[in-house]
Amino acid sequence: MRIAVTGSIATDHLMTFPGRFADQLVADQLHTVSLSFLVDNLDIRRGGVGANICFGMGQLGAQPILVGAAGYDFDEYRAWLDRHGVDTGSVRISEVLHTARFVCTTDADHNQIGSFYTGAMSEARQIELQAVADRVGGLDLVLIGADDPEAMLRHTEECRSRGIPFAADFSQQIARMDGDEIRILLDGATYLFSNEYEKGLIESKTGWTAEEILGRVGHRVTTLGSRGVRIERVGEPAIEVGCPEEEAKVDPTGVGDAFRAGFLSGLSWGVSLERAAQVGCMLATLVIETLGTQEYTLRRAHFMERFTKAYGDDAAAEVHKHLA
Repeated sequence: MRIAVTGSIATDHLMTFPGRFADQLVADQLHTVSLSFLVDNLDIRRGGVGANICFGMGQLGAQPILVGAAGYDFDEYRAWLDRHGVDTGSVRISEVLHTARFVCTTDADHNQIGSFYTGAMSEARQIELQAVADRVGGLDLVLIGADDPEAMLRHTEECRSRGIPFAADFSQQIARMDGDEIRILLDGATYLFSNEYEKGLIESKTGWTAEEILGRVGHRVTTLGSRGVRIERVGEPAIEVGCPEEEAKVDPTGVGDAFRAGFLSGLSWGVSLERAAQVGCMLATLVIETLGTQEYTLRRAHFMERFTKAYGDDAAAEVHKHLA
């Protein structure tokens, strides 16, 4: 299966201020704030949902195709993704804008002041999926992840008009979208991804019931946090998969992206929905044990040992032949 993943490509610049923001604020001067914080640490991490998902799929050997827009500063990030099995040949490079960037400072009380620079992500709306399909010899599935909202709408409409199966996964962008936009993005999707909170928000904003939404998509995949994932289809019993036991809980950032990476990899291998969900949950567990969304290392023997412990010998035998 040739799977393309559209979505944001970004870097996070995370800094630590050893004091308290509250101590620097003067109550009657908040209308004219002018502050500069001397920070102790700067941590630069690779991120963006499209890149995170593709990184995980690359680790599993699924050869994903990343579709998104980045800046002229993308060379080092591109080399990292290429080295980890991601096809970056369809990333649009802006001639004038930097790659999207989140800059955040955290104080001693864990309060944060941050800014998100959209940058080159705004050019994702100019990407034509047919050009991607022509380059790689066709597409079997396109995951439409959180990105420039206009790009998400364009990619969805193009998938429909060209008959390309697509997965709807609006995640962070759901907060700014209205019901009409959400209805457009999910109607006819082969897969609809969300977490439990987003599931309720989708139903509230669209005005459609859970049953009506399920009738408009092939599969509804809802992540349940520490309880794993539920997959629903019309006329079929729900599939529920639990999570493997965690060795540590370090950072939840990127766990949802990792689940999607594992699930999509399972689909590309042709295994069952249950097995694909188990791969997704195992990869998500590796990410929650790591600081950073792309800082984990997938050691196949270790992965299979833990997968076998969580899901049994028969499940492991199916997955092992695809990882070997």
